[in-house]
Amino acid sequence: MATLDSVFRSLKEAQVKLALQTRRQKDEALGGAARMIDRRRQEVLAANVTDVEKARSGGMKESLVDRLLLNDKRIDGIIEGLETVIRLEDPAGKIRSGWTLPNGLLVEQISVPLGVAAIIYESRPNVTVDAAGLAYKAGCSILLRGSSSALNSNRALTAAIREGLAAGRGIPEAVALADSGSRDEVDEILGARGRIDVVLPRGGRDLIQRVVQNARIPVIETGEGNCHIFADSGAALENAVDIIENAKVQKPGACNAVETLLVHRDIAESLLPLLARRFAGRVELRCDAASRSLIGNTVPAGLELRDADESDWETEYLDYILAVKTVASLDEAVDHINRYGTRHSEAILTNDHRNAQDFCARVDAACVYVNASTRFTDGGEFGFGAELGISTQKFHARGPMGPDALTTIKYRISGTGQVRQ
Repeated sequence: MATLDSVFRSLKEAQVKLALQTRRQKDEALGGAARMIDRRRQEVLAANVTDVEKARSGGMKESLVDRLLLNDKRIDGIIEGLETVIRLEDPAGKIRSGWTLPNGLLVEQISVPLGVAAIIYESRPNVTVDAAGLAYKAGCSILLRGSSSALNSNRALTAAIREGLAAGRGIPEAVALADSGSRDEVDEILGARGRIDVVLPRGGRDLIQRVVQNARIPVIETGEGNCHIFADSGAALENAVDIIENAKVQKPGACNAVETLLVHRDIAESLLPLLARRFAGRVELRCDAASRSLIGNTVPAGLELRDADESDWETEYLDYILAVKTVASLDEAVDHINRYGTRHSEAILTNDHRNAQDFCARVDAACVYVNASTRFTDGGEFGFGAELGISTQKFHARGPMGPDALTTIKYRISGTGQVRQ
């Protein structure tokens, strides 16, 4: 790989060209990338096998290995995601608003590409394709910097993307991979003021904080997912158990998996034993004293049960572990979430419309659910085809980020010879 200085220059030059492409040209190029990933499928899967074997031999826990793993179904999903991105409206060039001033000047607010983006991410080789596709659709070039655990997978995917963009008469230089594996790359990216317009960190707390604290360029901050479900007093029991199970078990290594369950004391005696039986042999429960006593003396065979401490309320497990706390009211639940949550995804299970409205208004999070699993916080599920990440900040972009997140605005002012008096 060339030095990053030359990569920065190449990305800037490519972005200037890309910003002039029509939607049809961008979509044809992305179509070429989707077809090439399919054509290079076996090469990508072989590279991924190397990464997975290395991760397992290094002791990576299986819930995290699952984030790294590719198979035919996941490759199909990656291609389907790109095809959805192709069908999305072009986010660049849209007139967001317009008005005429008393002096006759026409003022139009237009969306334009942010420029050159960089994304620094862990595991998840699908992010390589998701980020490249969304950036290209938005008219942005992008520098991909994945983790060393997915290096072979990312190299194979990036090669396929660039080859496909070229085959689709696009601009392959708009996508680049920082693949030396050196941590110095991250520092160089974070200091690339004037050469990188925005950086997105996507991963665990340590990665995100390193980027936020050291970047000299603008950051769209994604966040870890210490997500909660609050089972209100009137929640339907069986439905509640199904939702909690899905949010915890369906993909525990995902940032939108539930990590803490808060149960109203009026329903806890009925709900917790049902949940204990459902999770026996599958999920470890870390309970406060009230919750543990309500599960009862007859603990289901195979259930791992431990006493919770303060650290459990703060932890994003990314594993088959669920913290459980009994609360006296909706107020207590909201206070707990706003204290320990990471402003990602929070849910209430209730049949009380007023409580649902109150919860949604008071909980500080990018996504708030009523009677549904937190697992739906995802760009694909939201109809974007893919996502750049899930923003937990409050400026510019929040929640799952599609191509609009990589646009900004420009004012176009049209006159007929006006001069200011």
